[in-house]
Amino acid sequence: QLQLVESGGGLVQPGGSLRLSCVASGFTLEAYAIGWFRQAPGKEREGVACISRSGLLRNYAGSVKGRSTISRDNAENTVHLQMNSLKPEDTAVYYCAARLMDYSCSLPEYGYLGWGQGTQVTVSS
Repeated sequence: QLQLVESGGGLVQPGGSLRLSCVASGFTLEAYAIGWFRQAPGKEREGVACISRSGLLRNYAGSVKGRSTISRDNAENTVHLQMNSLKPEDTAVYYCAARLMDYSCSLPEYGYLGWGQGTQVTVSS
């Protein structure tokens, strides 16, 4: 069964950094494009960043572009999301998910599988 587990969230002050991790369980991550998504209270879930199977192509939402870096280590079956210069509006539950795409990745959540429980990120002073 395809399952992903997120970790690395927490409480951080504005301007701080966090590194989120997404670990695959029961399948090989390298066969999938991976996306990070977030859902703030009262808002719809939105795509934040994604990375292709090879790691060569990465897409970012405008709200995090320039402040975040998505990376993958297929040998460790893990994808990371490094988030810097965090803002209060980054507060949300962050999820990762997998999608079968050969050469690209997409930010809309259509087609993504293996959603985990998410990890809470709170940016507050």
